[in-house]
Amino acid sequence: MWADDVPPIVLVHGTRFSAAQWSPQLAALRECFPVTAVDLPGHGTRSAQPWSLDAATEIIASAVDSLGRGPAVVVGHSLGGYASLEFARCFPDKLRGLVLAGASVSTRGAWAIPYRLVAQLAPRVSADRLTRWNDRFLRRMYPTDVVEATIRAGYAFHTVPAAWGEVLGRFDAGAMRQVAAPVLILNGEKDTVFRSGERDFARAHPQARIELIPRARHLANFDDPDGFTSAVSRFARQLALPG
Repeated sequence: MWADDVPPIVLVHGTRFSAAQWSPQLAALRECFPVTAVDLPGHGTRSAQPWSLDAATEIIASAVDSLGRGPAVVVGHSLGGYASLEFARCFPDKLRGLVLAGASVSTRGAWAIPYRLVAQLAPRVSADRLTRWNDRFLRRMYPTDVVEATIRAGYAFHTVPAAWGEVLGRFDAGAMRQVAAPVLILNGEKDTVFRSGERDFARAHPQARIELIPRARHLANFDDPDGFTSAVSRFARQLALPG
């Protein structure tokens, strides 16, 4: 089915979404790689589970183990990117390579202020209203086959305050020095906020490089599913075991 030398891949979703965010990538990557996507605590099938970064890293570690192929390439988007950075620190022996997508800006200092405000405001708007807004946004911006699985899976608005409350103030480029594996910083070209620290993040790691998805924004895997999948696939193939 798969070549013996290809690494497994674990996909970690972003804020409010679930494993369904990766439906376009899962379908394509399964042809060549053992791959799975996780639901973080408080999201998707784990909606009732309280958020914690520790629990998130344990979930990622269990997903790596479930593939039974040794250390994995972990792909984290936004919130999932920061959770993946923490996983890299806690479980270096389970990591073959790290892809940070839309997660290369410091969550400390002035950059954190707007996100603290969003986290505080989210509980003041009804989940039904937020769901309608998100559904309309996704359907207006992206093809149905790209986002329908995400829409069906629903959103974890209730987890936003706890998740970002823990992530904010915790990560900056220095976190890259705790990653023992090669890193691909994969950003949408137009994701001006979340790629703003990409050069600092890359400079902090001796095996990090930056790749941009042309014309893509923060949800680069929706903006250009094929381009995003291709970048992850190339990176993973470069990490194939010799022989």
